[in-house]
Amino acid sequence: MDKRSVYDGLNDFEAELQALLANLGEMKSSLQDIVEKNTQLELENQRLRDHIRELNHIAETPAEKVKQELSKSRMNLEKIYEEGFHVCYDLYGSRRERDEPCAFCLEVIYREIGK
Repeated sequence: MDKRSVYDGLNDFEAELQALLANLGEMKSSLQDIVEKNTQLELENQRLRDHIRELNHIAETPAEKVKQELSKSRMNLEKIYEEGFHVCYDLYGSRRERDEPCAFCLEVIYREIGK
């Protein structure tokens, strides 16, 4: 091998190494962006999960309170209503069509005492 071809080979090798190094730098930068974005998304995801837990807890609490606050007789009316029968004054004991809700029945079951 003559000196010229060795020198040209080293120059080509150096150029390839520099191109690979630039490629590696770009990949490293892209990876860093992806890791940062992933971290942001994980934090946001955790905040959303916490918020959903809060909302579920808030949504469950009033229903539980209503159930606990109902008297035994109203709980019986609620059970009859859930079985598909009217508990309102006008239609008491008749079957609800396709189990559609009845505002009058719900008023009888859930109205506040003293009204």
